[in-house]
Parts: sequence; structure tokens; C-alpha cells
Amino acid sequence: MPDAIVEQPQALILQTEQLSRRFGETVAVGDISFAVRRGERVGVVGADGAGKTTLLQMLAGILDPSSGDCRVFGLDTRRESKIIAARIGYMSQGFTLYDRLSVDENLAFSARIRDVPQDQYLARRNSLLQMAGLTTFTQRPAGKLSGGMRKKLSLCTNLIHEPELLILDEPGLGVDPLSRRQLWEMLDRFQQRQVTSVIATSYMDEAMRCDRVVLLREGQVLADGTPGALLEQLRGRVFSVTFSTSPEPLDDVSVKLRRLQGMRAIQRLPDRLRCVTDADDFKQLAMRELPANTVVTPAEPQLEDLFVLDSRTEVEMDCVEPPAMGNGEQASRFPVEAAKLDADKDRNGVQTQNLSIRFGEFTAVDRINLTIERGELLALLGPNGAGKTTLIRAICGLTAIAEGGAVVGGEAVSLKNRNLRRQIGYMSQKFSLYLDMTAGENLAFFANLYGLSGNTARAAVAWASAVTGLTVPLRTMVGDLSGAIRQRLALAGSILHRPAVLFLDEPTSGIDPASRYRFWEVIRVLASQGMTVAVTTHYLDEAAYCDRLALMMNGRLIAHGSRDALIESLALSPDTDMETLFLTAVARADSASLSEGEG
Repeated sequence: MPDAIVEQPQALILQTEQLSRRFGETVAVGDISFAVRRGERVGVVGADGAGKTTLLQMLAGILDPSSGDCRVFGLDTRRESKIIAARIGYMSQGFTLYDRLSVDENLAFSARIRDVPQDQYLARRNSLLQMAGLTTFTQRPAGKLSGGMRKKLSLCTNLIHEPELLILDEPGLGVDPLSRRQLWEMLDRFQQRQVTSVIATSYMDEAMRCDRVVLLREGQVLADGTPGALLEQLRGRVFSVTFSTSPEPLDDVSVKLRRLQGMRAIQRLPDRLRCVTDADDFKQLAMRELPANTVVTPAEPQLEDLFVLDSRTEVEMDCVEPPAMGNGEQASRFPVEAAKLDADKDRNGVQTQNLSIRFGEFTAVDRINLTIERGELLALLGPNGAGKTTLIRAICGLTAIAEGGAVVGGEAVSLKNRNLRRQIGYMSQKFSLYLDMTAGENLAFFANLYGLSGNTARAAVAWASAVTGLTVPLRTMVGDLSGAIRQRLALAGSILHRPAVLFLDEPTSGIDPASRYRFWEVIRVLASQGMTVAVTTHYLDEAAYCDRLALMMNGRLIAHGSRDALIESLALSPDTDMETLFLTAVARADSASLSEGEG
């Protein structure tokens, strides 16, 4: 019977009825019912902790439901999970690769445990490696591949047995835009063969490539429909605020807009404000409160806006209540606008001169000349392995500089300059938090690291908690916090000493859109008060928040300037999106590098 079902073009591949999963008293997934047809691609999106991974693990037969039913190919996931596992490809967030094995050995092992005949294996191996761009890396250990290559290899190991259903948990997480595009091109080819897929993602551009999008919140389905239908629901809810004559201070305008009834979120972009509202008369309300030269126009909705409208709390920055201090006393309310940096402090930005970094004979960063002005927000972009993190670590005095130099906040960069630490805040990709300590203990550790103690440290914790919206009790263990709250905690820890320069390395990776809205509002506030901020991100839409872009590839700076300046230099259309800009710049640099090699 299952085989007959699969052969029917529009047959149901997967169906759930009142599917639920509890962990103790916590309901991770509650009463979910939906169906997926053959050849369909369904995107599962939701905030951190919404239940995406739990749902996918039940669909794959890895977790048994607490109640309800799930059938895949007509088979019950409780009783027939082994049969289901042989016919699907499941890719978890963590890599299911063996780091010491080569690319070829990982593929061969995956084929053997799935009983793929040798003659079929060779043909599929060659096809998959070519599709993934891994043909020249077959002997390289998986542990030495870039993040993008590892993701593509992991996908290959889950495709080697030609599954009828793919279940992928955040396949693009932490992968640069070029690798993500290649990965999705692979998925497109398999969809053309009527391979069904269910894909959890926090990237809304990936969700737009799905036939259907299922939005989860707290284990419940809030929306289920085509991307187009979901976007249509948002029309009349998203607006752009600009000015017809001389621009008004955006921070002042933002404060006024937050007070309007129905305001759900404000995105502070370099030249405008983008507002998400549930008020039917937003334009009239805004025009009544804002200067006469204000222009309010409808903006194109994005799937991210759906998160904001479905969020139970507004994504705003008016005023937040800091958590209780370590001694049990409650700090006073700290409006963000009042939490100012030291205005008279010498807050120079960053300047590098012919900065190079080598590891043996390998040049990781090659003669970088880059200036970031005081109060500027810079997006540092590039593929995996471009040298972005190495450059940041060198500027922070954590990695030795081979040639050239750098100055940060007026301090010369060197491994021995202890004063440099006071000028710099650094939030690494892994957030550098101690999971077996409480949130308060983590903040106390960072305060001590920056030379803060006593009342000064307590005031710094209250200020940083207020600015970042860290309202979780400080006695909470970090290991029990969601990814979005850990992000706020890590950011609070990096700004306790109010540094001149803040480096953020992939700070929003895996964070839901509503949390990203809030995060960028915080960063904009800090930059407006004179803090210099440099951010790396693979989520290219975020680069639009920044004043200037710097693109790296193979350790070199291949382009830098404002978005408009880069578009003009690359001879692109003014409305070009960030992904096209990025990929065009990379392609041009790649072509120039090949020409140099031939010369």
C-alpha cells in the first residue's frame, strides 16, 4: 500500500493529526495537523524555541509523539520508524559528518549503511560531487572543509540513497550567500525529480523559495499558506517613512513613531524608517505627529513582518525594565534614550594600514586598508574563509599581525597593549558564554574582565541589560536560555564597559526575525551615540541597516563603500538587492584573480 501511495503524483507523502510532543510540563509542539503532497517543498519557520526541530524530529521518526499521529508514506512513525528512515534523508542542524574521514569516505560510509549497490553508488557519487562543487576536494578531511562545503557534503550524504522525502533542519544556517545559493540549486534539481522536502529555516529568502510556509509559535501553527498569500495578508501593514526636503533626525522621528497606537516594529535604515503596524489609519496618525516634510508610503511586505505582527510583544526600544541586581535590589528604569555613552570621551574609530596576517606560508589577511569612522555602522561581508573573523581578531589584539598595523579608539593594536581591551567590545560567533554559569555570573565575569567592580560593575550591568532588553532573571542558568536571549546576554557582556568600538561576528545567526529587528534597533542606538560598530553577517538583508559595506574575499578587501556607491561601481540597477550586489562583486573579484594568475 505505501508504494502505491508514493507512485501517485499528488499523493500525500506526510500527514499529521493533532500531533503533540511534551517534555515534562513543557509543550514543545501542540496539536499540529497538516499534510504534504509529493514533490511539494514546505518551509517551517518560527522564532527560537517555536518547536521547529521537535516537529521535524517527529516527522523523521526520531522522536515519538506524546499524542496524536504522524504517518510518512502511509507508515506510522511510532511503529515503523526504521522503514521510514531508510526512505528519507534527515539533516540535523549539527553536522552528521565524520571529521577525520575524507569527503569520499563520508559518502562511501553513508552509502554502505543505506545498502546502496556499488554500481549505483559510483554514478550517484559523481553526480552529487559535481552538483555540490566538491569534485576537487574528495580527499580532504571533512573537518577541514569550510562551513559551506560541509553543509553541501552533509546534504550529499543524505541524498546518496535517493530518498523520497528530505527533512532538513536549518540547512543554510551559518553558510555564506554563495554556498547557500549552490545548496538551494541542488535542492531545486531534486524537486524537479518530485523529491518532497520539509525544511526548517530562519532565513526568509529561503522560505520564499518554498511552495508553502508553515509559521510556528510556541508549538502552534499560526499561518500556513503560499509565500504570496502570506505576503498579501501584510499589505497595508508596512510603511516607509522618508522626507521630501531636508531629512529629519531619524532617532527623534523614531521616538515619536513608537508612541503611535498599533506600532509593532520600526527598522532604522540609514536613509529611512520602515514601520510595521496593525493600525488601520497609520498614515493619518503618523502625519499628524511628524514634521510637515514627512512622506509616508506603503512598503513592500516581507515574510519577516509576519513574525512581528504575530509576536505577542512589540519589538520596540522605548523603555525596558532591567532585571533584579545580584543583591536582590531592583534597578531603576533605564530609557534607552537616557542610557548615553560618555559624550566627551575620545571615541576614535578604526584604521588599518596594509594589515596582513599569516599562518605559516598561508596568508589569511592580505594588506587590508580600512577606515571605520566614529559612530559608523559597517557591514563586513564575504564568503566562508574570506578572512573576516581573522581580521576582527587581529584588530582586537587576539591574533598576531604579520605586517602593517591598526589603531582602535586611539590605541595601537598589539598583543601586549592592555589598554586596547578598554576600547573594544567583541561578540564572537559562539557568543563566548559559560553555559554552566548563571546570566548574572557571566555578566560579573565580563565586568571583572574589563576592570569594573562594586557599584560601577552593578551600574554597568543595569545599563547594558536595559539597552539590550535583557529582562531574564540573572539567576537563570545560561544553558536554559533560548538562543535569542543568549544573544542579548552576549551583547550586554560586550558593551558593559561602553567601548569605543564594537565588533559583532555573525551575531544574528539562527535568530528569528523579530529578535533581529530588536537587535538592530539596539545597534543603531549605540552607533547614534558615537560607538563604532563593525558587523559580519551572512544574512545580506541586514547589510541594508549599515552605513557602509566592506566586502572581503581570499583575505583581500575587494570592495568598500556605501550600498549606492557599490551599486554604481558595479554598474548595477539602483534597486539591486544585496544578494545580487554581493555575488556580482565576488564574481568580479574571482575573474580578476584568474586574470592575474594567467598573467
